[in-house]
Amino acid sequence: MALQDSLYRQLAPDARDSGISALNLCVIGLVLFSFLLLALETEPTIMALPGWAATIGTLNVAIVLVFAVEYIARVWVAGVNPEYKGLGGRLRYMRSTYAIADLLAFLPELIVMLFGLGIPITALRVFRLFRLIKIARFVPAFAIFGAAIQRSGGQLLTALAIALALVYISAVALYFIEGLGGQQQEDFSSIPRAIWWAVATLTTVGYGDVYPVTALGRFFASIIALAGIGVVALPAGVFASAFTDELRDRDEKRRTPDKESD
Repeated sequence: MALQDSLYRQLAPDARDSGISALNLCVIGLVLFSFLLLALETEPTIMALPGWAATIGTLNVAIVLVFAVEYIARVWVAGVNPEYKGLGGRLRYMRSTYAIADLLAFLPELIVMLFGLGIPITALRVFRLFRLIKIARFVPAFAIFGAAIQRSGGQLLTALAIALALVYISAVALYFIEGLGGQQQEDFSSIPRAIWWAVATLTTVGYGDVYPVTALGRFFASIIALAGIGVVALPAGVFASAFTDELRDRDEKRRTPDKESD
């Protein structure tokens, strides 16, 4: 069908060689506009102005309906791609990451608008964050970021396991030093409470709301704080290496066709 093919070239990010289509640019603009409305909705002085609450509410309804139509259109035109041809192919497309994000970007609010269900619409604002993924499909940097995380997944999980173990050990140590002995501080009176201090210290955030006061506690806290530098640096180094490898591999793939044509 000519209409389906034409709409596919407008909606599918990989169907064009010359940048983002006008329709997808409108989708990106609408996503950004919806985030502006989300920010305005949380400002009481703006919502108290006459007519603003109703206007923003109407705009949000319109945006939800547009995204619903866009989702249906994307599922319909997905069949142009041989990978998603037929009913089975479209169901496979609907299970893809971008399709699920497109669905969550409007469906919860649409259900409440249509059926109510006693759920306040404000509680569903968090689902609007899925609209960021609608933009991600058009930005190559997001694809590189995701590929780098996937490439370094095992190493990052190892770094996370080490960090969690160190957090727990630090919390236990300060619980016995500051909670049971020393000044018997309330903030270190249990391991779960001491974990808050351990997380803030090992991530080098250091809020300063909880801190040891005994000499032994400060000694151990100093060691833990130094270890926190490694906790932050390890995953950063792993990801930076994976990110560099991903960029290099993509650059080599781009150069390979050029060498073959020569």
